[in-house]
Amino acid sequence: MKKINLLGATGSIGTQTLSIIAAHPDRFELTAMSAGRNIQKVSEIITRFHPKLVSVLKEADAVRLQNEFPEVQFVHGDEGLIEAAVGMEADILLNSVIGSVGLRPTLAAIKAGMTIAIANKETLVAAGNLVMEAAQRYNVPLVPVDSEHSALFQSLNGENQKRITNLILTASGGSFRDYTRDQLQNVTVVQALAHPNWSMGNKLTIDSATMMNKGLEVIEAHHLFAMPYDQIECLLHKESIIHSMVEFEDTSVMAQLGSPDMRVPIQYALTYPDRIPMADAKRLRLDEIGKLHFEKMDYERFKALSLAYDAGREGGTMPTAMNAANEVAVQLFMEGHISFMQIEEIIEQMMQQHQTIQNPNLEEILETDRDTRKRVYGIVKYKD
Repeated sequence: MKKINLLGATGSIGTQTLSIIAAHPDRFELTAMSAGRNIQKVSEIITRFHPKLVSVLKEADAVRLQNEFPEVQFVHGDEGLIEAAVGMEADILLNSVIGSVGLRPTLAAIKAGMTIAIANKETLVAAGNLVMEAAQRYNVPLVPVDSEHSALFQSLNGENQKRITNLILTASGGSFRDYTRDQLQNVTVVQALAHPNWSMGNKLTIDSATMMNKGLEVIEAHHLFAMPYDQIECLLHKESIIHSMVEFEDTSVMAQLGSPDMRVPIQYALTYPDRIPMADAKRLRLDEIGKLHFEKMDYERFKALSLAYDAGREGGTMPTAMNAANEVAVQLFMEGHISFMQIEEIIEQMMQQHQTIQNPNLEEILETDRDTRKRVYGIVKYKD
């Protein structure tokens, strides 16, 4: 029986994680969880899974839930998120919150000696060096949940990482993969959220449409696998069947394949190094698919991906600033305040204005995040 603390329980990754826990009650127990504003869903989860500690965003919601579930401990806010990560003894922290808010809970769980199933890629983008150094210092494994990094992780099992030539991240291309840049000028939020392959949360789906999601994954792969950026490639693969590949010095290529189902990498992160049956999963039938297609990545068409490479190579606080600018810009787009194309324009402007701090400490990273968000809101307010 593995005890799991789950951050982001009401989101896409969180709900799929809960479906795995429900399918294997003899193997997994939900001990603590966090959620944001979807309080009705929180109540449903508590009723079904009986966690001992729950964190929500607002104090008023915590008070109301406490009256409804007196046997559960309720906390709230940023400190509550940390409490949900480490307040109950558990084997695994699965961090699936969206954004850099996941950084401090991850660091706290590492210090507590918990295995980290990391689905919060912004944590590694904003503070990859700090997180990886802490994981090494406390001898804590970081098991990736993203399908691409899980694929790399699985492909590297038993291999000598010194013999790697390239990591190859595949990309579906997102909702607008067949659009030219001219055709992107007037696209809507509804169009952006219509991902052709994956069922994901809104922020992640917009990131996929801009290709910033792949850029964040490049930076994440750099930290997880200690790989230089010049040895991390991206390849368009519309079917999302090959989730990523590793090329070795002898020209061998190891790949992990599967139907596009996020429950597979989530479950693998929870059971690693073991594997167990997947309930109600669609098995991959290559004879039915027939063909797989690949295209060279166009870094001019997908400018956000190019910006992410630039930020990663600059290092220091530049990825933090880029990530913060992207988070705010995506939210502003979803709220109708800016156009789709303005997302990457804002990111580029924030990167050009940012004065990079190399080897930053945690407070410098958090201050960069706060300052960048404030400046983005200032720019948009000025334009309005």
